[in-house]
Amino acid sequence: MQADRRQRAHEHPNRRIALVWLVLSAIFVAIGFQGLSQNQFPGPDDALRLVQVRDLLGGQSWFDLHQYRIDPPDGTLMHWSRLVDIPIALVILILTPLIGPSAAETAAMVIVPLLTLGAILCVIGRLAWRTFDVQVAGLACLCIGLLSPVVFQLQPMRLDHHGWQIFCVALALGAVSIRAPWKGGAIAGLAMAWGLSISIELLPMAAAFGGVLAIRWFRDRAERWWLTAYMQALAAGWAILFLATRGIGDLAQHCDAVSPAHLGFFVITALGTGAIAAAPRVPAFALAGLFGLAGAAGLTFFGLSSPTCLATPFAELDPVVRDFWHVNILEGRPFWEQELLSAIPLLAQLIIALVASGLLALRSRNWLRIWWTEYTLLLLAGIVLALFVWRSTALAGVIAAIPLAWLATRLLRRLRLAEGPGAKALSAAAIVLVLLPATPVTLYKLVEPAFGSSVAQNALTEQVAESRCMLSEQTPKLGALPTGVIFAPLDIGPSILLKSDHAVVATGHHRANIAMRDVILAFSGDLMDAPVRVAEHGADYVVLCTDTAEPTFYAEANPEGLAAQLIAGNPPAWLSAVPMDGPAEFQVWRVEK
Repeated sequence: MQADRRQRAHEHPNRRIALVWLVLSAIFVAIGFQGLSQNQFPGPDDALRLVQVRDLLGGQSWFDLHQYRIDPPDGTLMHWSRLVDIPIALVILILTPLIGPSAAETAAMVIVPLLTLGAILCVIGRLAWRTFDVQVAGLACLCIGLLSPVVFQLQPMRLDHHGWQIFCVALALGAVSIRAPWKGGAIAGLAMAWGLSISIELLPMAAAFGGVLAIRWFRDRAERWWLTAYMQALAAGWAILFLATRGIGDLAQHCDAVSPAHLGFFVITALGTGAIAAAPRVPAFALAGLFGLAGAAGLTFFGLSSPTCLATPFAELDPVVRDFWHVNILEGRPFWEQELLSAIPLLAQLIIALVASGLLALRSRNWLRIWWTEYTLLLLAGIVLALFVWRSTALAGVIAAIPLAWLATRLLRRLRLAEGPGAKALSAAAIVLVLLPATPVTLYKLVEPAFGSSVAQNALTEQVAESRCMLSEQTPKLGALPTGVIFAPLDIGPSILLKSDHAVVATGHHRANIAMRDVILAFSGDLMDAPVRVAEHGADYVVLCTDTAEPTFYAEANPEGLAAQLIAGNPPAWLSAVPMDGPAEFQVWRVEK
């Protein structure tokens, strides 16, 4: 490994990066073509994001983040950021005059995720090139396309915010590799400010980058401007983005999104960091104490401003919503609650990347040893975060791509030089383990139906997971009914909003906490209480996909409840069936008032 590879423009890394992007984009579109043609979003959040963009383009105020068709008449204030709406809205605005609004939306659902992918590949590819060579750069970009959690967040129709969070982490990673402290620290701080404005879920990673830059300060006082620039850019950038996207109309202390309490914490700690940097040199233990004082001052402000948010962003969730909904969102749960057969290979791949990064630190000298030590710490922070919030594997994955690519490059070289079929087979197996660790699990699942005891369980799982309801085709038919309020399970609410002009009582978005509780209790609680809860929200219809997971879950919780009765075809007297063309699993009832 050379000490510095930054002056090799003749190698044209951008060509290799662009080629990998084109190949991955073609693969992603081909794999997602069926879902795209059937208008099947990867998740409900993607459908609701498009609803939010439609409302913005339809004239809703930039600063008004209410979704007025969730829990009407007042609606629900969403915690989502307008920053994610911008590229979607721009593509739709540009293409609508050329191909019409419907085709423009479809194009945006493909273009925006793939452009996000391209931005990530550009940052990671160039970082890999600067540290290694063009071959590792191309393979690092390819690794991005082989990391399943990253791929999921960047596939066509994935309009949710997680792809942009991945990009922000990649950008901060590239920034801390820059030789200029003020420039690198400021870019990293702005990247984290951008990511935190999208979702405060990035707070642990923002802390990890800050911790690495603090270590630089402890190692060499001349490096203190890294952390100073980072904290000041983070605080100032976050405040500016808050004003630019939320204005001053909502200054409430929200736990789940940027609020004055969060801004106050970072402003105080940024000012404290600047003051410490400007002060005379002090011993390391005193420096740690000063950092502790700055942090304590920020936490005191945060705690006094928003005491309930000290526990968790979801501290205000109703217990029913927490027990029935929040704990069942597996992507937000820890590693040990996942399907281990699928989760273990992914965790193993991240650990392999961590080991590779550690080896790079041990093998390197001078500044490269320091760099790879810091890199290993950042990757370790991402993996620890992923253990507690599983969807954060995508954040760890984007950091893992470069050490995985370096290791794969060495294994490929060993494969070429190996003599004898045994040595070649061993090298090939090692490459598969590094790049595609889930291969053994995939092979196991292919042969698993040969065992009779597994067939029944798999069939039951598929019956729940693969609905015959065909929401993308059935929900538009609701437009033939007089516009009203629909009482439906949380997960199908966004599709109803997207495909019709009806309102829904609640979706799987926790700001409508009380409405979510009422939906859950109406379907899973005492059957006698259900009409009261439906009436309290002025619902005109009840809609159900009888073979999806959510109503099945409610029915299992109470076999005598409303969901169980509707699935069994025994609607109560206060509901009258509305005939609908299509699969029998899509059921609509009118509420008799």
